[in-house]
Amino acid sequence: MPHLPILNAREVLAALNRAGFEQKRQNGSHIVLEHRATKRPVVVPNHNPIKRGTLHSIIYQSGLSIEEFLELL
Repeated sequence: MPHLPILNAREVLAALNRAGFEQKRQNGSHIVLEHRATKRPVVVPNHNPIKRGTLHSIIYQSGLSIEEFLELL
């Protein structure tokens, strides 16, 4: 498994946008995205930086593999 980089929320949101997710709402510092086709929700905290464990959870929620997510960066 590749090593996850340390990213900020803007970089994670940009990668998920390229994967087909769009922002639906924001509750405090948490941004809720939804996939256009599958309606799968993903919650991204607006933190800088996002911890690696949290990033791993975001990738899992999105249904992407780590390799697919890293290609989207």
